[in-house]
Amino acid sequence: MITDLVQIRRLGEKKVQENELFRRHMKRHDFPERRFRKVAEELEEKIDCRACANCCKVAETNITERDIERLAWSMRISPKQFVEKFTTNSVQEEDEIILRRTDAGCVFLDGNDCTVYEARPDTCRDFPHLIRGAGSIQSRMWQMADRATYCPIVYNALEEYKDIVGFKRVGTW
Repeated sequence: MITDLVQIRRLGEKKVQENELFRRHMKRHDFPERRFRKVAEELEEKIDCRACANCCKVAETNITERDIERLAWSMRISPKQFVEKFTTNSVQEEDEIILRRTDAGCVFLDGNDCTVYEARPDTCRDFPHLIRGAGSIQSRMWQMADRATYCPIVYNALEEYKDIVGFKRVGTW
């Protein structure tokens, strides 16, 4: 298991093409999710997300109206005030609202701690989306090649998933 963030980034970026091919492989086949879920659960038990918090430092956080209402309520401000103070439009998708970012990452990140943890957005609650999230693991795979460049859980899960399904890695053809 690899947990060093520098190594995760280097290896994850090196394997982007391979992970995209693996994603396509997963979409074309029907694999029982039980084994994938077990791998993800074991990794989530072994890796302390709060010790890492890299997702909060590098990833954009999409938020929904429901997230806005929950966060505004928890902060005792109006949803309009919350949007004005803590959100912006995504650079990648102009019509998506995301949480503002600072040089350190998410506007709500303090060191490695989330200052709105109890009210955090659903996407944060479900991260890294290997166990929790809408749809099957195969339907959520489109995001995993990117996440494998910054999340130790995703990187290690993808490597184990490839072994489970007998996926032939790039460079072994």
